[in-house]
Amino acid sequence: MSILAASADTAHEDLLRQWIVGDRKAPMKLEHLVRFVALAEHLHFPRAAQSLGIALPALYSALDKLEEEVGQPLVIREAPTRLTPAGTLLLDEARTRIADAPAAVRTKSPGGGKAKASKGKGRAPIVKGQPKPYKKRQGR
Repeated sequence: MSILAASADTAHEDLLRQWIVGDRKAPMKLEHLVRFVALAEHLHFPRAAQSLGIALPALYSALDKLEEEVGQPLVIREAPTRLTPAGTLLLDEARTRIADAPAAVRTKSPGGGKAKASKGKGRAPIVKGQPKPYKKRQGR
């Protein structure tokens, strides 16, 4: 490793340490950190996304947002995938923050979607090829 590369690595570490300990207006999202830790453990984007149960583009966007927030690239995306020195530093910090987070924040409930009205029990199922059930006239 050349002297220039070593000084660049220490500059990255210094910037990351300032970012981790320094004042930030918005805290890191725990969800992004969980996704980053999963990627760091698998070092493979599709396997990390599959283990988290999310789509691959969601993992990419979470990592992009985290890298933008840190101001440093965290992962070398060329094969083989590996962490940068800044990513290695953030990995330790991310694991401690995830461990320190309350359990209610760590688990995310699944999204519900649009609410649908119940159709009730009295409705007859429509079967293809058979006539609709006869509706009786309302008596007066």
